[in-house]
Amino acid sequence: MPQFRTRRRVRHNAGEMFDLVADMERYPEFVPLCRSMRILRRTPGADGIETAVADMTVAYKLIRETFTSRVTLDRPNLQIVVEYLNGPFSRMENRWDFHPAGERACEVEFFISYEFKSRVLAMLMGAMFDAAFRRFASAFERRADAVYGQVSTS
Repeated sequence: MPQFRTRRRVRHNAGEMFDLVADMERYPEFVPLCRSMRILRRTPGADGIETAVADMTVAYKLIRETFTSRVTLDRPNLQIVVEYLNGPFSRMENRWDFHPAGERACEVEFFISYEFKSRVLAMLMGAMFDAAFRRFASAFERRADAVYGQVSTS
């Protein structure tokens, strides 16, 4: 089963990075392969934990697939967990963790594991998904620089 994990230090604080990843409606503007994102339902929960159900459409050339996920936005623990509900996968897990590393920096940990239902779709989209996930972290970092401004290292 394909999986990808990365941990990167970024020059933005953990709260900013959490907010950026939680702003799912903006994904089509900068996330590789994401063509649309529709929030079906948002439910505020206890203790600052919010749950959303969303449809994300990914596309590459002539292939277009939509999948539904439940997203748990756990602000107190700076964690976002994505649970697959429906679509072209037989299984998908996705998790973001944000670890503070000072006032203007944090470690962003991204993990995804997935398996397509169809072998044909896996052959057509698998390599593209792998490449896209490898670009995810830098796409979010570039987005943070655009939204919050670049932080000087000096």
